[in-house]
Amino acid sequence: MIRLEPRETAPVWLSLSAPLTAVLAALLLCALLIMWTGASALEAYGLLFKGALGSRFAITETLTRATPMILTGLAAAIAFRAKLWNIGGEGQFYAGALAATWLGAGAITLPPYLMVPFLIGAGALAGGLLLLIPAILKNRLKVDEVVTTLLLNFIVLLFVNYLLEGPLKDPMSMGWPQAAPIIDEGVLPAILSKSRVHLGLVIAVVAAVLVWALMRFTVWGYEIRAVGYNAAAAGFAGIGVNKTIILTALLSGGLAGIAGVSEVAGTKGYLTLDLSPGFGYAGIAVAMLAALHPLAVVASAVFLSAIFVGADSMSRALNVPTYISDVIVATSVLAVLVSGMFTRFRLRFR
Repeated sequence: MIRLEPRETAPVWLSLSAPLTAVLAALLLCALLIMWTGASALEAYGLLFKGALGSRFAITETLTRATPMILTGLAAAIAFRAKLWNIGGEGQFYAGALAATWLGAGAITLPPYLMVPFLIGAGALAGGLLLLIPAILKNRLKVDEVVTTLLLNFIVLLFVNYLLEGPLKDPMSMGWPQAAPIIDEGVLPAILSKSRVHLGLVIAVVAAVLVWALMRFTVWGYEIRAVGYNAAAAGFAGIGVNKTIILTALLSGGLAGIAGVSEVAGTKGYLTLDLSPGFGYAGIAVAMLAALHPLAVVASAVFLSAIFVGADSMSRALNVPTYISDVIVATSVLAVLVSGMFTRFRLRFR
């Protein structure tokens, strides 16, 4: 007979090695799928690694794609810590991008050192206010936030589509549904020459450090963790549960909104409906793979970004479907979740 016994404390070596072992196990499992297609798993992973990290161009593309994923990963991580199941990162991403486009395409002109922070603040406010709606519905009417945040994604995307086909459509776009470009004063400057890596990467990494410090050293961070562990007990201890949920929603949605600003003002320069290939949903995978740890979110986002970027190179060379990258990501997340169970429990044989 096998039973699970809770650990009093998890050894440091186990906490560090469990997720790494889980990712390696996921790669081994996915190797079987690659071999099923008739390709060599070692060659495929070699090409994936080379396509993601094998050159300066590959590294910069991986970092560029990781930038919004760090921010949406942080958005999911901090919300999930408070048991606020924010599945609406995609909508909040577009809300931030829309706010940056509306204000940054010529409506307001400021010097760059003011314009960039202004657009970031506007995007954060837009994303935060969007998540505030499900948070209030959760607090007041006990409406399931999984449903409301998910449905808001579609509402925001349809609204953006309407604006790009109508009021915000750039008359110089030759008929393509896209908005006017962000003015030069609002563009996030590049931080590496001859690459698309921009200031958004620095903002994302700083945000990860700040969120970690918030969760680790502040009363607000303690309240977020307490509400996540047991909301009823936290309320009994005098913590304002509803207030904590509201503030967490503003922070989580704000981080996802900044991700939208990063893409529209840093990478692409103008708003389109395909601005995000799913950064909001990928942020959930990033957060889960990082076990909701803000600093681990950075490494998790870079890892997943490397898989997505490298999968294109692997597919072109070996004719392996690019969808294998989605399988690797999903398997890695599931493996890490299982490994997390073994860090909290030990197996006992009787």
